[in-house]
Parts: sequence; C-alpha cells; structure tokens
Amino acid sequence: MPAGSGMGEPGPLIRNPQQAADTAMNPAEFDNIARSERDLWWYRGMRRILFRALDPCLGARNIGRVLEVGCGTGYLSYILEKDRDWQMVPLDYSRKGLIHARSMGLERPVQADLRALPFPPATFSLVLAIDVLAHLPHGDEYQAAAELARILVPGGLLVVRTAAFDFLRSRHSQFVFERQRFTRSRLAGLFAGIGFRMLRCTYANSLLLPAAIVKFRVWEPLLRKLPRSGVAPVPMWLDRLLYRPLACEAGWIGRGHNLAAGQSLIWIGEKAA
Repeated sequence: MPAGSGMGEPGPLIRNPQQAADTAMNPAEFDNIARSERDLWWYRGMRRILFRALDPCLGARNIGRVLEVGCGTGYLSYILEKDRDWQMVPLDYSRKGLIHARSMGLERPVQADLRALPFPPATFSLVLAIDVLAHLPHGDEYQAAAELARILVPGGLLVVRTAAFDFLRSRHSQFVFERQRFTRSRLAGLFAGIGFRMLRCTYANSLLLPAAIVKFRVWEPLLRKLPRSGVAPVPMWLDRLLYRPLACEAGWIGRGHNLAAGQSLIWIGEKAA
C-alpha cells in the first residue's frame, strides 16, 4: 500500500494527485449530514437495514482491512471501527467530508477518486460503497466497479448501497448532485461480468415508497421550488414514526427476505477466489 494510504499515526489528508479537488457531491451537504447522521430516523434505520443484510454474509470471515469509499463524513467508518474493531480506511473525493472524518478521530483518511483508487491489487478483505455510485457520471460506474474488484482480495466482500429508480429523483437528488440511479438488474449486471458472485440484492426503504412517489412525482413538481437538501431534523414523534417502517424492514431482511422495490438498493457480492 502506498505510504500514507493505510492506518497509522495521524497525518495530513491524503489526496490522489491525478484528480481535481472538486467533490462529486454538493459540499454544502456535508454539514447537513454531520449534524444529522447519528440520530435522524433515516440514517439510524438505513444503518440497521445495512447491518442486517451484511452480517449473514460475513459468516466466520476474518475481516482484515476495510475500505469505505465515498465515506462522506466518516461516521459509518467510525461506528465500525469503534463497535466492531475493524481496521477502517475511510476514503472520499471531498476534502470537506474528510475533515469531518478526522474530527471523529479517524486516522489518515484518504482523498481520492473511486475511478482511480490509490491502492495495490488485493489490499482489502471488505469494501463498502455506500451511496456513492449515484454521484458518478453515466458510464463511469464501469471503471469504478473494475477498481473495486481490483483492490479486493480473492474471496473478499463488496457491499454496495445506492439510490434506486430514476422516477424517484427529487429536489434533494438535484441538490446533492446525484447523477444516476439503479435498478436491481442494472446493479447486479454491473458486477456479474467482472468476477463477482452475488450473495444478496434487495431493495430497502420500501414501506415508505408510496409516500415518496406522491412527494417526488406530484407534490414537488407542483411546488416548482429550487433544489434543496432533504436532510433536516423533524419533531421527535415524527422521527420515531418514520423510523418504524425501516426497523420492520431490517427485521424482514435479517431473516433472509428480499424486498421487491424501494428507494434504495443493497447489493453484496464475493470476489472469485
């Protein structure tokens, strides 16, 4: 692994010199996320769903180095390092996100582009790509997928979560510079031809899908307002109410069931040995 790209003593942020400093996500969104991702219903519920989908796939694996690409503020890496004692390497395209990551004590976060990862082949036993593919321009997902395959060890796991269905694009999607969304068949096909065996693929945030369709396809077009972040606190009673459907989905997914439609999509695959 190149100097400065792994765990070790604290040091300056690392960036891939071949890439520009621009971020693929609206920089203004990082502060919104940092204020909300610990307690807001959506983040709590989607983490619970993610872990319920992932844990059965881990089995008795020995988890070594773990890369989180598109780590944002680094909060997920922080949780996994703290609660599971995983050796996390948080990576993001945005310097602003990684400043938040360092503020939580994550050591030596990496600033780099998903399409040109600064690691040797077969470096990580587990790679997380959470809500990052949607920010790539159309067509660039193929190079990103090839890079994710390259840096995984044989038999390593790749976990992808991304936004689902183009018809669910919203004001929030525009605000965060979301460039594409995926269906189950499209996401599975992206990795099928590059040496992955799919272990799991399910939609998530499904029970709230009817409300989302009304909001994004009816209400927002009627209002015709400018793009705006959808990450904002809500009253405690509403937060608890909105969390319940996600908690129900987590239980369902944890029992091995897949959901047929939803606002997000989770794919887990194993690289061929």
